[in-house]
Amino acid sequence: MRKWLLGMALAAGAASGAALSVQQAPGVPRFDLRPGAKPAGREEIPLYPAGSLPKGAVPESWGTMVADIPGGGHTEQLIARNVSVPTITPFLPDPARATGAAVIVAPGGAFMSLSVQWEGDTTARWLADHGIAAFVLKYRLNPTPAQDGAFMAEMGRRMGEAAQAGGAVAGIAEPRATQDALTALKFVRAGAAKWKIDPTRVGMIGFSAGAMTTMQAVLTGSPAERPAFFGYVYGPMLPVAVPTGAPPMFAALALDDPLFGRQSFGVVDAWHKAGVPVELHAYERGSHGFGAGVPGTTTTLILPEFHLWMASNGFLGNQR
Repeated sequence: MRKWLLGMALAAGAASGAALSVQQAPGVPRFDLRPGAKPAGREEIPLYPAGSLPKGAVPESWGTMVADIPGGGHTEQLIARNVSVPTITPFLPDPARATGAAVIVAPGGAFMSLSVQWEGDTTARWLADHGIAAFVLKYRLNPTPAQDGAFMAEMGRRMGEAAQAGGAVAGIAEPRATQDALTALKFVRAGAAKWKIDPTRVGMIGFSAGAMTTMQAVLTGSPAERPAFFGYVYGPMLPVAVPTGAPPMFAALALDDPLFGRQSFGVVDAWHKAGVPVELHAYERGSHGFGAGVPGTTTTLILPEFHLWMASNGFLGNQR
């Protein structure tokens, strides 16, 4: 679903425990946040030993985000927030189709929530269906108020400020998420025999804050710790200092993205000037948060394009 979180004003008088309705700027679809729960039976493997991390002041919670779609219909997806125990959830391919490649999927949510379903599980299932072992990373987040209304107000304020600043994200960060991403890469590589993957072909794909987390793993990790390749989907486009031995990058963005659509493509240019393989897909429409693709736009090609990019760079083994 799209993350139309800009300029939203909290609807007055929402009852605790009921669907929380959010009326946004004129022409921007309506958002609801409803009570929800983590799906029963969803496998989550902790990245750290039990009791080794401090518990958050507010317990982890899940909810259902509902958004209207322009032209009719709506989307529903599960989000998680106040994550203090990071995990990975594996989605493994049919052994007959397995390529030996693996991708860690990092959902977004401004480091205040995680779009576990739309950007996480949906992407991971698609990759697994195409022979790639996928692992959804539930990384640690900024703490948010337990009450849904206060959370939505804070999310709207933060995203609105970023939009007004032309996509500036100085206040949107979570160093623990970077640590969790590097730990997840190490964890998955260590389990290569169990999951029947090639530890030299473990990459990442991140969306929004997940893209920022993925980029930080690339920029701060040692050559042995970094992903072998990575997808950078609607993350900030400002230039960065490319580290020696940086991995190939697949970048994607919608040009009508209200956060990063007018920043040019400095990060892509930096990769190109450093002589590191990079591919850019700039879609005409899709806004921010198109995930696996918004129907009726070319963003629906993103996962097939990422898959083909992996193949053309040799990350799918004999499928190149």
